[in-house]
Amino acid sequence: MTRFIAALVASLAVLGWVYVAGYASGKSSEQGKAKDAEIKQLREAFAQGQAVGQVRDVVVTEYVDRERVIYKTGKTITKEVPVYVTPAADAACTLTRGFVRLHDAAAANVLPGPAEPADAGPAGIALSTATEVVSDNYTACHANRNQLVKLQKWLREAKQATLEASAHE
Repeated sequence: MTRFIAALVASLAVLGWVYVAGYASGKSSEQGKAKDAEIKQLREAFAQGQAVGQVRDVVVTEYVDRERVIYKTGKTITKEVPVYVTPAADAACTLTRGFVRLHDAAAANVLPGPAEPADAGPAGIALSTATEVVSDNYTACHANRNQLVKLQKWLREAKQATLEASAHE
């Protein structure tokens, strides 16, 4: 009977050792798989970052180039105001305080308040001056539009580049 117990203990010891060795081997294998998956994720993220960075560089260059054209054109238009709005036109057209109040309210995107009798009086602002302000405002609007268009383009292209970089991995 002692031999039987000794054989049973030895068998249990061998089974225990096999179990522990298998567990350790499996754990090592799973850690290796996790490490490989992490490396793959890092490579994909790096590829996506590179793709997005290339898109950003192109879009920023386009934005800056277009921005220069917008402001150059705006300055040219403003310089032409005296040609199109002559001193005679300034003398012939009196801008009212109401016009100035409404223009300023529109520029600030606020309601001007109720009209008053004083709004009918002259503002003392020349038509050419108002034309320059309107020209500068439109230039700023075109610049804002350009900025928004390029930002939207960057977002679309960055998304596409990210998707393509993910598909290649």
